[in-house]
Amino acid sequence: MTETLFSKIINKEIPADIVYEDDLCLAFKDINPQAPLHVLIIPKKPIPRIVDAEQSDQELLGHLLLKAGEIAKQEGYENAFRLNINNGEGAGQTVFHLHVHLLAGRNFIWPPG
Repeated sequence: MTETLFSKIINKEIPADIVYEDDLCLAFKDINPQAPLHVLIIPKKPIPRIVDAEQSDQELLGHLLLKAGEIAKQEGYENAFRLNINNGEGAGQTVFHLHVHLLAGRNFIWPPG
């Protein structure tokens, strides 16, 4: 996988407003927030898209979702938040390093547009 903006953030080459970090993942505030709380949760392992994840990534993927819930709770949004994963350019993915969007603090419509 080629180096991405997110790998540069993981390597601390680019600053980010980090809200959580452990050995497996990093979570930071989106620079173009779409809600009062907009955090990106990324694996430190470079996986370009969710479709590129392998069976061996199952525990890592679960870890990302658990951390999303913990961060929402930590930020006071445990009762209403949205998680989003875009897969591919046609779905709106602009950085090809798997990431989970955690959005909260406003009303969301369904279906999303």
